[in-house]
Amino acid sequence: MIYFTEIENLPAYDVRGAYLGKVIDLGIDPNQNALRVAAYLVETPDKKLIYIAREQMQSITVRSAQTSVTRSEIHANRPFGDLLRVRKDVLDQQVIDVNHRKVVRVNDVDLDIQPTDGHTELRVLAVNVGLAAAVRRLLQGLTAKHTSRKISSLIPSTTIRWEFVNLIEPDASRRLKLRISYERLARLHPADIADILEELSRDEQRSVIEALDHETAAQAISEIPTSMQAILLQSIPVEKAADIVDEMAPDEAADVLQEMPPETSAKVLADMEKEGAQEVKELLGFEEDTAGALMTTHYVALDAMATVENVIDAMKEFEGSLESIHSIYVIDAEEHLLGSVPLARILLAPARTLLRDISSGEVRSVPTETDAKVVIDLFRKYNLLALPVVDDKQHLAGVVTADDVLDLVVNRR
Repeated sequence: MIYFTEIENLPAYDVRGAYLGKVIDLGIDPNQNALRVAAYLVETPDKKLIYIAREQMQSITVRSAQTSVTRSEIHANRPFGDLLRVRKDVLDQQVIDVNHRKVVRVNDVDLDIQPTDGHTELRVLAVNVGLAAAVRRLLQGLTAKHTSRKISSLIPSTTIRWEFVNLIEPDASRRLKLRISYERLARLHPADIADILEELSRDEQRSVIEALDHETAAQAISEIPTSMQAILLQSIPVEKAADIVDEMAPDEAADVLQEMPPETSAKVLADMEKEGAQEVKELLGFEEDTAGALMTTHYVALDAMATVENVIDAMKEFEGSLESIHSIYVIDAEEHLLGSVPLARILLAPARTLLRDISSGEVRSVPTETDAKVVIDLFRKYNLLALPVVDDKQHLAGVVTADDVLDLVVNRR
């Protein structure tokens, strides 16, 4: 194994022993092989850069690098823009450790020397983020490499396998060119992604959110404070912001749009799907800190003559979060709230059972203008998971869920 800090500034010679310059960076081509060094970038004595392809590198040690070709056969003007560069793009940069769900800063890169078809190849093993790598960097150029390695070996090393590293590239065009994907990051729980976002700079946050799919981005953004949501959504193109807000629960979407300047929220609403935008607009009409402002319009409600089988079919077509459904609401033809059926009772009842036969006739509800403090007190007093909200004609208008109340309580502390 060899460290990048042992390769940086390494003297390079051609096949005849002529001095070429010093190795200042390594290039990786993610489009070909994200684990292999594709090129060596060498600075010549007259400060020009030359590109040595991996197949032209005969051997590399901690003392020197030697090519298998003459100077005239080396590409002098080959562009480096399509390469991921270890020194420029990885070293000293913040990266996401997907395996441990955190943001770390890279102090060094571990590489493996592999003889391949008569020449030497370098494989990227891991990024080194611990104190040992920091000490090795500190000693770089001050002591012999073997001394530096011996001293750093006395300190525990902290590494992250290259496969578990997510690089952060704010430039969208370069991110696409280098195929920097956040696919592994997207598999994490939204709360973990939110924790990672809070450790990043504004540009880095924007980079991650722009690269995530709309649904994952919406789930992650919903886990961070509303004020931060608004700032982050304003930093990305309106079209992308609208797609993300479209995926959020209507009450959460209304909250974040209220935090934005009116002209910005109007643009986002204009770019949203018509149905979703209408739901959010209705919620924006309620006063802040009322049941109407807290509620979501995503719930399942059916006629009293509907069957358990009808409920299951309705849930299959439900576009909201299934985790938020604790009860099925019973309404009449005019959408007056008549009762509710706990989800557990639905699962235990025969498929042809009518909702009216298993519904609890009495159901607690509050008017849309009810103060948020009263809503909190009701959840606390009756250990509620959800609370229906009705308008002045007793029509079911929405549902306040326990997670919304918990967020409200936490934010008030």
